[in-house]
Amino acid sequence: MKRVAIAEAKAHFSALVERVEGGEEIVIARRGKPVARLVPEPRTRRAAVDVFRAAWELGGLDLPGIIELPLDDVDLDR
Repeated sequence: MKRVAIAEAKAHFSALVERVEGGEEIVIARRGKPVARLVPEPRTRRAAVDVFRAAWELGGLDLPGIIELPLDDVDLDR
């Protein structure tokens, strides 16, 4: 966790935000005492159904037209 003075945070704010985007946590201090903290925003995970819902609403997916899988050699009973 990096600690920076307010003046440094003000002068290098964009660079600090880039570091936070990379997962780092930054503490901003006034006269050596922590007063604020920059932390990464939690990343949300999308479920597969959410990803495909938009495609289905637009008319569906044509997977055989996109992907050809050699299913002749696949044992589905395993």
